[in-house]
Amino acid sequence: MASKRIIRMSDLLHTTPVFNRGYRFQWEQAQQSYVILYPEGLVRLNESATLILKQIDGKLTVHDIIQNLSAQFPDATGLDQDIVEFLKQAESRQWICLQ
Repeated sequence: MASKRIIRMSDLLHTTPVFNRGYRFQWEQAQQSYVILYPEGLVRLNESATLILKQIDGKLTVHDIIQNLSAQFPDATGLDQDIVEFLKQAESRQWICLQ
């Protein structure tokens, strides 16, 4: 059984998300949406997931991503928690790694 990595929120904010090898984020014309491509298939992404994943460049930290999206959507409440939860899910699905 794989152990689940537990990261404190304060530590998580300083991690830098990167896409794992074999997973690619791109626009898919046939799907008319952004997708995560991987050897076994693809995942069609909703608008929220797309906005978060577009921020992943291997340089921005989770904190930076939260700041960028909070500036884009100043009236959104709970955005920081939503972003963190999404990134945790993306990591658990092995789309990304939090370094």
